[in-house]
Amino acid sequence: MITIQNLSKAFGGQVLLRDASLRVGPRDRMAIVGPNGSGKTTLFRMIAGEEHPDEGAIQRSKSSVIGYLEQDVSIHPGRALLEETLAVAEQVTTLEHRLKALEEDLAETQEGEEHDRLLAEYGNLQHQFEALGGYSLEAQARAILCGLGFRTADFERPVEELSGGWRMRLAIARLLLQAPDVLLLDEPTNHLDLESVIWLEEFLKGYPGAVLLISHDRQFMNNLVARVAEIAEQRLIPYTGNYDAYLEARRTAQEQREAAARNQARQIAQTERFIERFRYQATKARQVQSRIKQLDRIERITLPTGRKQVRFKFPAPERSGREVLVLRDVHKAYGAVPVYAGLDLTLLRGDKVALVGPNGAGKSTLLKILAGVLPFERGDRRMGANARTAYYGQHQLEDLHPEHTVLQEIQRVAPDAPQPFLRRILGTFLFTDEEVDKRVAVLSGGERSRLALAKLLVRPANCLLLDEPTNHLDIPSRNVLEEALRQFAGTLVLITHDRHLIRAIANKILEIRSGVATPFAGDYDYYLYKKGGQESGREKDARGLRLEGTGRSVNLKPPTSNINPPRKTREEKRSEGEARNRFHQETRQIKTRLATVEADLEEAHRRIEALNQQLADPGIYQEKARFFPLLEEHETLGKRLAALTEEWERLAQQYEEKERAFQLSAQASPTKSKTPV
Repeated sequence: MITIQNLSKAFGGQVLLRDASLRVGPRDRMAIVGPNGSGKTTLFRMIAGEEHPDEGAIQRSKSSVIGYLEQDVSIHPGRALLEETLAVAEQVTTLEHRLKALEEDLAETQEGEEHDRLLAEYGNLQHQFEALGGYSLEAQARAILCGLGFRTADFERPVEELSGGWRMRLAIARLLLQAPDVLLLDEPTNHLDLESVIWLEEFLKGYPGAVLLISHDRQFMNNLVARVAEIAEQRLIPYTGNYDAYLEARRTAQEQREAAARNQARQIAQTERFIERFRYQATKARQVQSRIKQLDRIERITLPTGRKQVRFKFPAPERSGREVLVLRDVHKAYGAVPVYAGLDLTLLRGDKVALVGPNGAGKSTLLKILAGVLPFERGDRRMGANARTAYYGQHQLEDLHPEHTVLQEIQRVAPDAPQPFLRRILGTFLFTDEEVDKRVAVLSGGERSRLALAKLLVRPANCLLLDEPTNHLDIPSRNVLEEALRQFAGTLVLITHDRHLIRAIANKILEIRSGVATPFAGDYDYYLYKKGGQESGREKDARGLRLEGTGRSVNLKPPTSNINPPRKTREEKRSEGEARNRFHQETRQIKTRLATVEADLEEAHRRIEALNQQLADPGIYQEKARFFPLLEEHETLGKRLAALTEEWERLAQQYEEKERAFQLSAQASPTKSKTPV
């Protein structure tokens, strides 16, 4: 469908691509990866025909239609949301208008030749309209808009009222409705919430055309793509598999290259020693000249230079009291639209909570209330002893002053801090030397995100409230942020559409839906497990079982009813505590063994996949010395996999039975009428 041959492209003195080649098939799901500035977006623009290569060619099927989602979105003011979405299907829209006009003409025309002619034309147009999917087009548009987070009430809303993030969702909807043969998606998940990301992922899995993707969302790529093309050293290097498979293959290739470079360096050193030792001996002159020519012919193996990466960690915060933030009977509404009515919530020291739920449910509203930046109509917000919050809002980048320099912007939050201290912080976020004097207006999205994060580090806080902190960050920067949050010793509340980050950080999930906050005392996979899962297969089940019963009490509290529950007696509390301790003791060994078996299963699967790739090579069957050991290892691993799987199922069943018994005993308790904690 698309063939890239010997492509070269440069901007000024910077060469992005040189002799790059790649082929894209009609049903490919491919991610284009590489560091910021490597040319990913430029490649998309060349495929879309908006840029031209300096050398080489991009061949496209003559009949194929290419749809390109750019990061900059334009709209047509004056149109409603649904109308703007449907406008991409111009042919269908034109036919629909013509059909309506014919219907009016037919109603006003008496029977006769003119009526028959209009009726025949109406029949032909109706057939074309149906063939183009005209009757289902509006239903498809509505389904796509809802999947991307729009509400039915938004369909008649003027598009000029939409913010930048919602305009990007509109652009995605228009592109999906257009259904081109090739989708070029540049960071499509940046402005989506978690549920919209999952919807888009499922939609693209069943998409009938090819999908090329630029993304910094690891989970999105892992679940969607089957090929990865890396822009490295000005070339396009293809890999088979998802993003994790690409990382493993690249690591292996890098290790092999480093080993080859070391071997080559040893050979060169030996040759140079020989030349130096016998250079002036007449009897060795011919051999010396031969060695010199040999050195000249060697193509030196060069290793790629290391990329500059963000390096930071959150300062060790002052220890807070056990209760960090408490909300009691909070009521919040926007005009006549209620968001929360009687919300109770307690955050404890060490909680790392991810807020999940559909768009518009109130996640960002709750985070702002916790941060104290949004007032509410009724209720109480109380900070615990020594608690100090730091808030990173979803629109934090828009709050940066465009005329300030990078250094001036960070001085806004710490006007009394010494410059060397601020420069050190900026340096960890790759703002070094003269870069601190760059104006905010000229910074890229990724640079602005790094600057906004840097501002959080100036004044240490023991409660971080983060709304989509990974937007515009590349994967290496996301990995550093992930590690910093994992090591953070304080309390964290997080909103993100990055499932990889949620899995790595959160020890609790708070689902926000219809004004109700429902806690889940485990990580994201445990949440999916309890909800019936939005992932399938062994991964969901295994990960879900891993997290129950961490030995810590559940500290998040859901909203309570207006009915005051009966107070527990000391004996009831003691009895519940003993039952909980028994459950943890009885399941500790099972959980430990489950984790070991899961790790062994993962390693066995990885090794057997590697063996499958080797045995798929026809040449291996000619090398009996290699073939038979590989075959024997493959058979042994197959038996081990079967045994591990059987053990995992047995342990999982044991755990579920004990969990079920524990829950039944809790339900039988006379205090079950109390709101669960």
